[in-house]
Amino acid sequence: MAARIALFDLGGVILDWSPARLYSQIFTDSAECERFLTTVCTMDWHTQHDAGVSFEDNAAALTLKFPQYESQIRAWRTRWMEMFDGCIAGSERLIENLAGSGRPLYALSNMPAEAWPEVREAFPVLSRFRHVVVSGEIKLIKPDPKIFHYTLARMGGPSPDEVLFIDDVPKNVATADALGFRTHLFRGAAGLERALILEGLL
Repeated sequence: MAARIALFDLGGVILDWSPARLYSQIFTDSAECERFLTTVCTMDWHTQHDAGVSFEDNAAALTLKFPQYESQIRAWRTRWMEMFDGCIAGSERLIENLAGSGRPLYALSNMPAEAWPEVREAFPVLSRFRHVVVSGEIKLIKPDPKIFHYTLARMGGPSPDEVLFIDDVPKNVATADALGFRTHLFRGAAGLERALILEGLL
């Protein structure tokens, strides 16, 4: 049985997003930049944004702990779009090809609700998706199985084995696989294109 729906992650699959891109501009010392991203504004801290905590509340709690870095912490929100550098090479072309052939396209992203309108406006390719589930809006995050069940409902209730889920994070792919989705661990557009052809979507 071939897939009939493609469900994409955004950051790391379609959008080239990296906090280091911003903070390498803020810090002149690369070692200090690395320390900041591994001990202050960590990915665990950022995950709270994805789960629905506001940038303001999350920054306020962290600046109490690291007052010397207040401006750098707040830059996570005020300079958010500087973490992006367009689309992952080749991914936009695949989305356009799928959309052009009429394939149902959806996205499921761990992303802060506050940032989503800016991201959507900045990347026209995102308009190709029939719906984008944004974790921060519903306060559920991957790899929680609940967000996958929610997404299936938003897609009209297809069987998971009709959906090819594409993500670059192994634990997200593992959860989707356990729930019966067809899955692809993204490591580049060439591999994804082969998977889409194999699944009958291209």
